Amino acid sequence: MLTCEICGEEILLEEDMKTHLLLSHEENDMHCPLCSLSGVSYDELRFHISSAHPEEPILDQSRSTSVCSAGTNSTHSELSLSESCSSRDSCLTAAAAPTAASGVHTDSGAAEREGSSPGETASITASSLQRSKTRLESSSYSKAKQKRLSSPRKDQQLSCPLCALLCSNSFILQEHVELHLMEQISAEGSTLETGSPAETSSSAGGSSGQRRWQCPLCSALCTDSFSLQEHVELHLEHGAAGSSAASHDSDLEVARRLQQEEEQRRRQEEARQEKEEFKKLQRQFGVDGSGGYSRQMERTMERAVARGLMGPAEFHSKKAEMMESLSSGVDDGRTRTQGVIRALYEYYQTDCRDCVHVWLSADTDHFCSSAGDKGWGCGYRNFQMILSSLHRIDAYAPILPERTVPSIPRVQRMIEEAWREGLDAQGASHFNQRLQGTRAWIGATELYSLLTSLRIKAHIVDFHRPTGPGDTHPRLFEWVKQYFSQTCSSNRLPPRLIHTSLPPLYLQHQGHSRSIVGLEQKKNGSLCLLLMDPSSSVVETRKLLSRDSVCSAVRHVRKFSSSLKHRQYQVVALQGVLSAEEKQVSILKSRTLCAERIP
Repeated sequence: MLTCEICGEEILLEEDMKTHLLLSHEENDMHCPLCSLSGVSYDELRFHISSAHPEEPILDQSRSTSVCSAGTNSTHSELSLSESCSSRDSCLTAAAAPTAASGVHTDSGAAEREGSSPGETASITASSLQRSKTRLESSSYSKAKQKRLSSPRKDQQLSCPLCALLCSNSFILQEHVELHLMEQISAEGSTLETGSPAETSSSAGGSSGQRRWQCPLCSALCTDSFSLQEHVELHLEHGAAGSSAASHDSDLEVARRLQQEEEQRRRQEEARQEKEEFKKLQRQFGVDGSGGYSRQMERTMERAVARGLMGPAEFHSKKAEMMESLSSGVDDGRTRTQGVIRALYEYYQTDCRDCVHVWLSADTDHFCSSAGDKGWGCGYRNFQMILSSLHRIDAYAPILPERTVPSIPRVQRMIEEAWREGLDAQGASHFNQRLQGTRAWIGATELYSLLTSLRIKAHIVDFHRPTGPGDTHPRLFEWVKQYFSQTCSSNRLPPRLIHTSLPPLYLQHQGHSRSIVGLEQKKNGSLCLLLMDPSSSVVETRKLLSRDSVCSAVRHVRKFSSSLKHRQYQVVALQGVLSAEEKQVSILKSRTLCAERIP
């Protein structure tokens, strides 16, 4: 059973006692026992007593009587409440309690007991009232400052050096410390008024009796309160500067981390883009594992069946023929057109009188792309054209194993065999040593390796930049003219039409390749190449064989300098037969294969 020390009511539980104190006493009649302040809550009264009435030693009975005269009846209640307060509040209440219990008043008897006259007693009482008024005004100022400190935020970082309070910035901390200083000044002022021995404390040297003020943050002594305040503010500014420096370091760390994260994201994005570009290049050059010649041919026929352009029976029949042709390794001849050079020779004999000279290569058959190699088989088709010409040239025919033209899968296998002999190891690594079953493009270096493995001497000439106005290549045309003119005697004028025994030239540029089978020289001195293009269909090529359509068909064969404006061109020329020893030397040289650069 618990008994309320204020009203004497008995209560069973501690929680009920707290509720009783809150409702019956704390919120109803809270007033200061040392001044006239009333109508406040319990927490506000505690703050008021600690700030406006700091702990003071009671030295004379008359001063205690004057302080207690402001409210004797309320002192007994405050005595009970102060037992649950902090030690500082308890001391203050205990000092005032004996006076209230004894019921002493400011009369002449009290003055006689203290040994003072009534005038002196009245003077002391008036002085005490004036000090109480001053403390009340100071309390109002302190209370206004304390409102900003009553509810500290969660993100406060600066702590008070005199108590456990946390402040969000240095300005609030400075005001809070000033409250401590005012309390200290008020306490020391009261001590001086009552004649405390600290009134004339000596300095650190002991030679002067001047009053010294000690810094609450260090051991420094100041001559007055203003100097002490400036000194404390320097401490606070230094702490704020340290906090600002720490905040600056933290900002730098955050910025560095964000920069690292951004750099990592940028690298990941670049890696993703490079991967996508690499996949696009693989698809473009046919090394993405999507199948080779036979698979593309089969898909084309399947689409034709789906569109109703081919019946199922025809599909299976053509597929069987394709598999038989591929197993034999010989081209089926469906895209082959023979007699093209002979048709051009007859055309130039009767027509095209504006040409001063015309050179034609040895007889060459035209091979165009089929459904199985459309979009990537130009290099293989140009090799078939060159090989069909070599079969008709006596210097090359004996070294060729057979007079048939291999199919594209067979040509791929022949290039792989050349790589295994040691030719162009660097180029082979780009294809992972594998061409069969892919749609990989081939260029001048692969054709060089294939011809060298057949013991045919090949030479690569690189026209790596334009040599004429408008990104043209007049040096290329001059070089081709020199190639076809090598069979003519230098001591007499060449005839107008020359049918040479030279194989055609392989012409490569970015994305495509063609075969040069002749050259025209006009009366004005301009040169024109005669090209057979694998992208030309069988129908277009066979127009050259008809006298009625040859004039219009030749226009697709002629290519002037203004029509060849790619940045770079490569030409592969055949220059004879290699012996076994020369072949081995060519294999060794192919490890660092370099083309002749013109210019």
